[in-house]
Amino acid sequence: MGAVAKSSKGWIWWLLSLGIAAFVVTAAVLTILHSRKHSHHHVSPVPGPPGAISQKYAQALKVALTFFPIQKAGKLPNDNPIPWRGDSALSDGNDVGVDLSGGMYDAGDHIKFGLPMAFTATLLSWGVLEYGDQMDAAHQLGAAQLAIKWITDYLIKAHPSSNVLYVQVGNASIDHKCWERPEVMKEKRPTLKVDASSPGSDVAAETAAAMAAASLVFRETDSAYSDILIRHAQELFQFADSYRGSYSSSIPSVQAFYNSTGYEDELLWAAAWLYHATHKESYLNYVSVGNGQDFAQWGAAPTWFSWDNKHAGVQVLLSRVHFFGTKTMISAVRSDLEQYKMTAEAIICALIPHSPTSAPNRTEGGLIWITQWNAIQHSVNSALLTLIYSDYLLTSRVENIKCGDKDFAPEDLRKFAFSQVDYILGENPMKMSYLVGFGGNYPKQVHHRGASIPADASTVYDCNSGFVWFKSKSPNPNVVTGALVGGPFLNDSFIDIRSNPMQNEPSTYNSAALVGLLSGLLTTSSVVQSFS
Repeated sequence: MGAVAKSSKGWIWWLLSLGIAAFVVTAAVLTILHSRKHSHHHVSPVPGPPGAISQKYAQALKVALTFFPIQKAGKLPNDNPIPWRGDSALSDGNDVGVDLSGGMYDAGDHIKFGLPMAFTATLLSWGVLEYGDQMDAAHQLGAAQLAIKWITDYLIKAHPSSNVLYVQVGNASIDHKCWERPEVMKEKRPTLKVDASSPGSDVAAETAAAMAAASLVFRETDSAYSDILIRHAQELFQFADSYRGSYSSSIPSVQAFYNSTGYEDELLWAAAWLYHATHKESYLNYVSVGNGQDFAQWGAAPTWFSWDNKHAGVQVLLSRVHFFGTKTMISAVRSDLEQYKMTAEAIICALIPHSPTSAPNRTEGGLIWITQWNAIQHSVNSALLTLIYSDYLLTSRVENIKCGDKDFAPEDLRKFAFSQVDYILGENPMKMSYLVGFGGNYPKQVHHRGASIPADASTVYDCNSGFVWFKSKSPNPNVVTGALVGGPFLNDSFIDIRSNPMQNEPSTYNSAALVGLLSGLLTTSSVVQSFS
């Protein structure tokens, strides 16, 4: 009996010790996990296919993509989803004997500006290439592709020969004196071009970038169309590089609207996209040992990504090559790609709110804010670059980036992107959604000619008589769904009146950046390691 009792007591103590040990181990594991949760050294698992969909961001994405059909010029498709829009500007290009119908109006007026239109296509394509799976999961990939193709179809027509590119249709001074629907325009719409004697490296290179990026979008679904885009992209890049000069110098009239401050950034931007589209090392050499030192602004103060300045976009896009490119690159190329990556991280560090090098350019409500005219473009562009870079880190299993003496993990970068989107969608001091058609409180007097005049009015309002609607204090009779307006002043305030284009005019390139941003945030994020 005694031996049995002793043996039982031994087992009891053994079990008790085992339980204590298990408790200690469990507590230690939980402590480590808790520490990792709050540490920037934890590497999140690389995401796979899209997970659960955020209905908020999916709905916002659907709304944002609705803006592009509203902006279409030319002969509209039979299944045109916008009942208050019809065919317009069908005679564009007649003055030069070229069919230049189609394309998109950039904002609330009716000029077709080539530089921002091409940039819109490039941004939309980049969003599809990085986040196409997420768009598809939200059933919006097709809408994005249709928007891209409507623009690239026009850009193909605008490039009738190797060294000729039509870059604008319509006279902005004449157009801005009118307030009318595009369907009833009768004013002259002159056509402007760049060529070998009047170069425009900036607009030609941006158009090349748009076609190269779009060629990747359509490579699997329409290889013949993709090949056409590649051919035009390569010809345009050759033209832009061989005949260097700014289109703002060749065509002074553009300076009041889309003035270019330089073309070196667009040359790098186009070459980077052509490298992704063709994998030709000549394009990689162009941005590195060729022109990197002269054009790339490595180590300079961070710049703000926009239709005019592509430097920040170049740094991030070429960081992709550094993260996912072949290991057999020559050392000089790899060294220069490291410069792009380091500069990209300096840009990201300037955007993250709690970084020691964080830029002060933001409102009290937290929105990135650079200029009072169309302020939101810098917010969405900055958030898009930060989100994309966070996914490069995540997919390549890089734990963090260092900003000064602080480390930031991919989820920290993603948090910043969320903050900008949420502000735009209504989490701001005004409780205003700056995406028209999303939420209950959004701008009702958007500065947009077509939206402000009834489509079924018994009176046809022409250039001058239409101003009665411009002066109206009533909401627009047509909701310009998907328009991302210019946004707040530095003090987070916003004035919703039609005569306030500074804050209340939308643009296609604002919406294009938002499409990519929402697509990357609406579910678990991931990027492919190669676009092709």
